[in-house]
Amino acid sequence: MGGLRKPRKRYLDGKPKRLWNKQLLLEELQLVGEYGLRSKRELWLARAILKRIVRRARAMLALPPEERAEAERKFKEKLYKMGFIEDPNVALDRILSLDVRTVLERRLQTVVYRRELAKSVNHARQLIVHGHVLINGRRVTSPGFLVPRELEDKIALDLGASPAPPQGAAAAQQA
Repeated sequence: MGGLRKPRKRYLDGKPKRLWNKQLLLEELQLVGEYGLRSKRELWLARAILKRIVRRARAMLALPPEERAEAERKFKEKLYKMGFIEDPNVALDRILSLDVRTVLERRLQTVVYRRELAKSVNHARQLIVHGHVLINGRRVTSPGFLVPRELEDKIALDLGASPAPPQGAAAAQQA
């Protein structure tokens, strides 16, 4: 069977260098409350995602024009499909100026609240975790799921059905 592996952090360089910076703490607290995040780790994960996007955009600026054109087009199309930018023909400078709110706005929890399927962001989180939110007919239980632009209109609530019981419980009921 093998031993359990310790999970790796997905926000490797998203954690702040100075944890006790008062201004940063207040900003983080405000974002955590506004977007209904469970912990600051979720915020750090969003910052890490944004950092990867910005690093890739900076790397493209350093490429020669022949190589840059095709790579830039693909990169912008991907960001457009994910919903981070409004227009695939936007300049790379605009991508460099994205902030963490852009990533947080694409989370399933925020999209459910913005589409008025829940009364608050915390209610949206509860609906998602309890298995009442469907995307394209499939149940999604992760509030941090980044919703692509094409699936944004396919979000629905399923309040009547309860989530499937765990396998162990189903086996115990049959016995």
